[in-house]
Amino acid sequence: MRSTLFFIFFICSILGVWAQSDRLARNFFDQGEFEKALKVYEQLLEEKPEHTAYFFGVVQSHQQLENFKKAEELLRQRLNNSANNPTLLIELGHNYELQQNTQRAAKFYEEALSAINARPNYAYSIARTFQKYSLLSNAAAAYEKAMELNSELNYNIQLARIYGEQGKTELMFKNYLELIEANPDFFPIANREFGKYISADASSETNTVFRRLLLTKLQQNPSLLYNEMLSWLFIQEKEFLKAFSQEKAIYKRSDKGLQAILNLAFAAREASNFEAASEIVEYIIEEAPSENLVLQGNQFLLQMQLEQEDESAYQDIEKKYTKLLEEYGEGLNTLALQIDFANFLAFKQHKQERAIALLKELSKKAGSNFDKAVVKLSLADILVLQEKFNEALIYYSQVQNLVKNHQISQNARYKVAKTSYFKGDFKWAKQQLDILKSSTSQLIANDAMELSLLIEDNSIEDTTQTALKKYARADLLAFQEKSLEAIQLLGEILSVHKGEKIEDESLLKQAQLFEETGQALKAKDNYLRIIKNFKSDILSDNAHYYLAELYANELGNREEAKKYYEQIIFNFADSIYFVEARKKYRALRGDYQETP
Repeated sequence: MRSTLFFIFFICSILGVWAQSDRLARNFFDQGEFEKALKVYEQLLEEKPEHTAYFFGVVQSHQQLENFKKAEELLRQRLNNSANNPTLLIELGHNYELQQNTQRAAKFYEEALSAINARPNYAYSIARTFQKYSLLSNAAAAYEKAMELNSELNYNIQLARIYGEQGKTELMFKNYLELIEANPDFFPIANREFGKYISADASSETNTVFRRLLLTKLQQNPSLLYNEMLSWLFIQEKEFLKAFSQEKAIYKRSDKGLQAILNLAFAAREASNFEAASEIVEYIIEEAPSENLVLQGNQFLLQMQLEQEDESAYQDIEKKYTKLLEEYGEGLNTLALQIDFANFLAFKQHKQERAIALLKELSKKAGSNFDKAVVKLSLADILVLQEKFNEALIYYSQVQNLVKNHQISQNARYKVAKTSYFKGDFKWAKQQLDILKSSTSQLIANDAMELSLLIEDNSIEDTTQTALKKYARADLLAFQEKSLEAIQLLGEILSVHKGEKIEDESLLKQAQLFEETGQALKAKDNYLRIIKNFKSDILSDNAHYYLAELYANELGNREEAKKYYEQIIFNFADSIYFVEARKKYRALRGDYQETP
């Protein structure tokens, strides 16, 4: 027993030494100390001659030291001892490539490719080795030759990725389509790849190629698969009515129901294409198999009407709410509609007492804890609107107890913190916000972090928190939909508290309110002030992104939009806007064009 334990300990010790030496060699290599790396790799290779990584560590160290003859000698020895492994021919070719001897390199590459004639199964390792040195044409040739020689081999996914990297988007799309045809479950995976190349610009070469391929496929074979892909493409291009045509075809020829069409309506609304969203929802109402779906459709239409129209339409909207409630009743089946109506009365019609009475009555009817929580959450929001903060806090706390493990509970906790912030209890608010930084909801976590930082930053220098109290008041006015009053108060903060920590937050908040009230040029000026005067502060990336969006969507200046998206890519790699900025920048720059 003791000898067994000693043997195990001895083996573990050796493995530990090897692991440490391996890390040491890689560190030396990464730091450019190639002579030291070579010595360690040679020691490791001597102890484990068959270890591939150690062998190539020795070869690559020699190559970095320009000992090309020694590297070739080692590669030829390994080639002779390994039954002419064709990947070593590529390594020899690369060794000549490093010496600028491209003709000799090409001969080795050709020899490696010819090895596939005898053994098509070698293609994968050969192609992967070519890819290691960015020899994409050779890698593609390896896969193509193997598939020609053996019809059972399928390298479509590998070829598709190589074609994409080469800019041969038509070939890439063809390969992915073959994969999807063979296995429709592959469609979501392929979509992620398509998303790297397809942009919102329907006229781009890449979009045009993909659309043409799909339409051709659909003519040849009227499979619903192509309708689904065309719908996806049209959604990327914000062509929602074209996507709707595809979704209708799918609905009529399958048993999938109306969910995909409903999702399309949500996407159109999200993109502020209310006309398309309305047409789609009206179709859902016509086709709806249940009364509940008809009700949801009508509720959706009312929500969109509210988003589009001003107070001159409020009387008409109230009549529509009333009519729906008369038709469908005021039971739990219309709970969501009644909550919407209460919020409309409170926030748009300034009939808070009527809204509160409606919600309190609805709370009595609610059977499940979830329904009660949803009602009480809306009730608390209206109490905040009335500045009845203490009463609102009681309801938010009740919500947390009703649905302890649900996201609604975290939302209620965030609203407790926000309400405490509105009433000036910044210490308690920050304690709650710091807990929420680890929320499972990324949106709540981000909001909590931002508000916590706002309180912290503006409490250090100004112990009286005078500016922060004014800012919190402006924030409350914005919540109460008193945007012009909020803008005015923020202007006062910018005048009286110029140079204080609160300045950049006030500029950003005011800019967003300018956008909401249709004052795009004033919003632009605020964003530019943040970028000029607070370039190293935490809100600088926000200002760059919002300004880029403003130029792209409101001011119609693509070049300026591109400039500010680019700034995020190069200067704010850790920004939450980085991924979106990069995608939109590439679309504006036209990165998705096919190369010859």
